[in-house]
Amino acid sequence: MTFGTARCAWREPGGLRVRVLRRVASLHGHPAHPLAPQLPLALGGADLVHTHQLRSAPGRLAALAAAAMRRPLVSTDHGLGGGGWGGMLPALVDRFLLVSEYSARTLRSPPAKTRIIYGGADPDRFHPEPGMSRDGVLYVGRLTPHKGVDRLLRGLPARARLTVVGTGGHDPDPPERDYPELLHRLAAGRDVRFAGAVPDAELPELCRRAAVLVLPTVTETCYGRRVGITELLGLSLLEAMASGTPVVASRVGGLPEVVRHGETGFLVAPGEPAELHERVGQLLGDPPLARRMGAAARADVLARFTWAKTAERCLAGYAELLPALRGSSGAV
Repeated sequence: MTFGTARCAWREPGGLRVRVLRRVASLHGHPAHPLAPQLPLALGGADLVHTHQLRSAPGRLAALAAAAMRRPLVSTDHGLGGGGWGGMLPALVDRFLLVSEYSARTLRSPPAKTRIIYGGADPDRFHPEPGMSRDGVLYVGRLTPHKGVDRLLRGLPARARLTVVGTGGHDPDPPERDYPELLHRLAAGRDVRFAGAVPDAELPELCRRAAVLVLPTVTETCYGRRVGITELLGLSLLEAMASGTPVVASRVGGLPEVVRHGETGFLVAPGEPAELHERVGQLLGDPPLARRMGAAARADVLARFTWAKTAERCLAGYAELLPALRGSSGAV
């Protein structure tokens, strides 16, 4: 179930049923807090309720509905803040299915109730193309200060080509509001292309054409602000790795759970342009090394980080709460 301006429903080819509930408003105008009073009724008949963002307005309403129906409640957190009703809200959760060990530490979820399901990439959509030439550096993500794109620009090796995929507009107040302008100033005179929000269909080719993808997330922004929660997982890394592209990422949050330093890419100290310069330059200057790391990166995604693997781990968590699922083929 999800939310929109009008009610509708459809079934995906694989059997997934999607139901859009009409949103009557959004709490505080925030898109993560749609208000849909019909949600408790819509959950009637569910064997299990799985919320994403427990602290969102619909997540809270769904938690209360599950408790009233005496149905198991499962939750996956994606970093949304907010209160927990003095501990009462997380106490309603039977299983936390979280995207990283870092997420579990951040949420302080009880270990006995916590399972790590990670997230994934589609290896059929994101894959290397034999014989395709690779060139340049790729960044994919929001243009917001904690992503550290300014550090990447400062550390970019001379004559390296950089493609920046993503948009700003996420920070309403100065000075963060002007962060995209800062990035354009830092890029002046360099071979840097700001591609904006590219269509989904174009992203796989960008990943497979890049020589290296960089995720330079910081723990303190260029404006001196500390970052409370950094990267819970790093899906852009997984999509690049599935494409056979080595990665350079900051050693923050859940990223060390994704990147095997020296095998599938490099981990660097957050906020250090010099170290970014060294590692990016190393991969650009040594194509055989980049190919070996890219091949190892794809192999690691196939072993640990496909959406099928995530679904298996998710269903295993469900089966702990729904005995009828144990030993089943995974159909629900």
